[in-house]
Amino acid sequence: MDSNSKIYTFNEVAKHNHEKDCWLIISGYVYDVTSYLPDHPGGSELLVLTVEKDATFDFKSVGHSETAREMMKKYQIGKIDPLTLPTEQKYVETTPYKPTPSLLSFSPLHVLIPLLLLVLAFAFPYLKIKA
Repeated sequence: MDSNSKIYTFNEVAKHNHEKDCWLIISGYVYDVTSYLPDHPGGSELLVLTVEKDATFDFKSVGHSETAREMMKKYQIGKIDPLTLPTEQKYVETTPYKPTPSLLSFSPLHVLIPLLLLVLAFAFPYLKIKA
């Protein structure tokens, strides 16, 4: 029997829920990503946050490349029994950082500071500064 044809229950997969033993459920398949955690571009924390639930939405919402999807195949260890999945999913925020504003975002200070510097540059010769 091929290891990829093994059927796991949700409770079996949910036991593998930390950095030293991390299994994920994505699109009906079970992946043992323990050895991949240190190499994950988003950090191991993001993967650990998706344990103990169906992580399909989390995976798809990030927009992984085709290369990433191909790479997943080597971590696939079986399938999930869909009848064992909980009807209500555990929600965990999978973005542990707050995005920083873009350099292109507009702020009134982007206009006021250069304008103030320009006014000072033109007014400088007319200022009477006594030493």
